[in-house]
Amino acid sequence: MTSTQQRAALQRQIWQIANDVRGAVDGWDFKQYVLGTLFYRFMSENFASHMEGGDESVNYAELDEQLLTPDIIEDAIKTKGYFIYPHQLFENVAKTAHKNDSLNADLAAIFDAIERSAIGYDSEDAIKGLFADFNTTSNRLGNTVKEKNERLAAVIKGVAGLDFGDFQNSNIDLFGDAYEYLISNYAANAGKSGGEFFTPQYVSKLIAKLAMHQQTSVNKIYDPAAGSGSLLLQAKKHFDEHIIQEGFWGQEINHTTYNLARMNMFLHNINYDKFNIQLGNTLINPHFLGDKPFDAIVSNPPYSVKWIGSDDPTLINDDRFAPAAVLAPKSKADFAFVLHALSYLSSKGRAAIVCFPGIFYRGGAEQKIRQYLIDNNFVETVIALAPNLFFGTTIAVTILVLSKHKTDTTTQFIDASSLYKKETNNNTLTDAHIDQIMQAFDSKDNIDHFAQSIAYATIVANDYNLSVSSYVEAKDNREVVDIAQLNANLKTTVARIDQLRKEIDAIVAELEGEEVEA
Repeated sequence: MTSTQQRAALQRQIWQIANDVRGAVDGWDFKQYVLGTLFYRFMSENFASHMEGGDESVNYAELDEQLLTPDIIEDAIKTKGYFIYPHQLFENVAKTAHKNDSLNADLAAIFDAIERSAIGYDSEDAIKGLFADFNTTSNRLGNTVKEKNERLAAVIKGVAGLDFGDFQNSNIDLFGDAYEYLISNYAANAGKSGGEFFTPQYVSKLIAKLAMHQQTSVNKIYDPAAGSGSLLLQAKKHFDEHIIQEGFWGQEINHTTYNLARMNMFLHNINYDKFNIQLGNTLINPHFLGDKPFDAIVSNPPYSVKWIGSDDPTLINDDRFAPAAVLAPKSKADFAFVLHALSYLSSKGRAAIVCFPGIFYRGGAEQKIRQYLIDNNFVETVIALAPNLFFGTTIAVTILVLSKHKTDTTTQFIDASSLYKKETNNNTLTDAHIDQIMQAFDSKDNIDHFAQSIAYATIVANDYNLSVSSYVEAKDNREVVDIAQLNANLKTTVARIDQLRKEIDAIVAELEGEEVEA
């Protein structure tokens, strides 16, 4: 079986487990238990592998715990960020899960112990609350302790049966892939809420490529609306780790999604010292003010959400918004996220941001912010994508690429709305589509009906309208009609009709003559 086939088989199996075990529980509500159990297994095997150090004679799961001295424990925590005793390992819990009458209480104690092991160490923030959404006493699992334990044991049994192979070889990639697959499936089935925490991989890949384009190294990559971390992880997947020197940074407002993002980092083998994901409202309580600027910024912020805006008079003096001299409308925070990203961007970097298309042509405060961006030459490219690429919305969104190191004052517009592959429920972007967009982005060449670089004066004269359709003429796909040939065909047709009429008249006359004779 090839690695691709192995991944496909594993993904089918894990989604089947997720559906079979949840029973009458809504899949969205049940996702934390499947994702959390998968994460618990990963952390256990990752930690055991570290403690065994490649020595085949050592089996950490069977190790005498009296041999674990304080120095050994401290060294492990400093390296891995947490500590798990042999009896707490997923492997050992799974062996007796089906007959453990206190399984839910034991799991809660283990998760609490793992989190507490990091207290006082540099990894404390990265580990704290990781299992907060894995509530083993929730009625979602059942009304009685027995029902809860039965469902938990079933999830553990299912996850234990997944074949990830040897951890040291391909296991890490398979764990990460399985986790991403589960998250994407939950997002696809969650309607509008799904799109709020997960950006499809094909769009994430394009955004990561845009933000990282031609950068041989970046200090760190940042997502101000991180969701489950899918955008950040695409940068890891498509670029060598040494290129992203200080790691992956992000902020997320939703607590459950914030935990998913941190789990996602671990599952993709990004250690605690290489990521910094924080919880909070990016627009009102931004983190990392002392850590900016960032050489690469990627983001898919929520579309047109409400925010406090002008109701907070101090925001107009905020370093992020003050340069534009106007705040984004209270009913539409889109440009607040754009200005936030711009203020965090370094002089050598790029920001690639998914935006609601309305912000590129509406008037009022949004027009004034567009004027600020254009007058200061921060807009490198505006890319219109096809509709129905995202979970939970069918709208055709736009990617805004910001840069502080443009070499001229033109702004590029790319109409990629015709680039998509039709799938069952959503459209997708293929690698060929992404390559086509990136080639145009790189060259800045004018391509009929696809890409145009527009002079500053032209945009000013157009009231700072940044809609792609205003500058890239759509291809006329209507059939071209040859008028001369059409007229010739009509002439032939008319002549033929006249001939047929004569023949019909002759036949009628002949029939009438026969009737008279009769």
